[in-house]
Amino acid sequence: MDGRVCHRWQYDAGISYARLLPNGNLLLRAKTTGEVEMVRGLGGATPGLVELDWDSNVVWEYWDAMLHHDYARLPNGNTLLLLWEAMPPKDSAAVKGGYTSEDDPDQMLGDIVREVSPDSQTLNEWSMWKNLALDEDIICPLEGRREWTHGNSLSVANGNNLLVSFRRTDTVGIVSRETGEFTWKWGSGQVSHQHHATQLENGHVLLFDNGEHSRRTGAISRVVEVDPETNEIAWEYKGDPPMSFYSSYISGADRLPNGNTLITEGAHGRVIEVTPPGEIVWEYFNPFFFPGRDNATSNAVFRAHRYGPDHTALAGRDLDPDRHANLNRLYAGGA
Repeated sequence: MDGRVCHRWQYDAGISYARLLPNGNLLLRAKTTGEVEMVRGLGGATPGLVELDWDSNVVWEYWDAMLHHDYARLPNGNTLLLLWEAMPPKDSAAVKGGYTSEDDPDQMLGDIVREVSPDSQTLNEWSMWKNLALDEDIICPLEGRREWTHGNSLSVANGNNLLVSFRRTDTVGIVSRETGEFTWKWGSGQVSHQHHATQLENGHVLLFDNGEHSRRTGAISRVVEVDPETNEIAWEYKGDPPMSFYSSYISGADRLPNGNTLITEGAHGRVIEVTPPGEIVWEYFNPFFFPGRDNATSNAVFRAHRYGPDHTALAGRDLDPDRHANLNRLYAGGA
């Protein structure tokens, strides 16, 4: 909580986004991009999902060049994956919205969710794009036509169903595992290019509303909690002043056990904890910089999560930050 490094993992292919599992292993998206031309250069693309033990040994891996953005490890050991698939030319041409260019492909990419077993066998697969509505799920006019929806988050809702976020159509939705159809769909005209939809214990859905390409709000982001029963916003967080809080891409929000919300303002590498009334009670800036978009220096963070000292993944672990003294000195501008 003081910003000192307690433990770190190493993976030669690079770590793009990772989550800590209950057993202390790290589940991550490999950073190295694949060689499939259809997905080259798309945000969130990754060729594989890898699980490392506490000592950075590979214990499980799954490779598919169409993987992107998010995943979820289920209590039974299976894993949900978010992937692209090529849509037939006829279906691609029927999709509305977006701007056209000479480089538009004949086949757009649609989002699918796949469930795989611990031995990497496909158990279920849902083609999300097949259950969209052409007159409702329209691409933002400021986005291209390589993808229809650009799914950017995947989690479980109502105990067993799928909760997804589609950036290009400003949509979050719950999908039935039984039928593959949407049982709830919301967001168009309410949010703009949102990320990281998760369901709370009260059944509400928490998400980061980026506000990009939104004429209603301008360059302003917010975090909203929406009630799927009424489609009413039950809680929101904005900056003070509103323009002080903005991330055009990535980002996320987690509801903490104490009722506060952990928010990742991703583009700026900023993570804050806010109370229900909106008071900032903790703040952290990522001190590590790297070549980001267009090779500009960046400290961006895709998404951050907090794990309390009583979390099962940390039981019996040596988390003495003095073992990482050299890294910790970097925070203070040392050698």
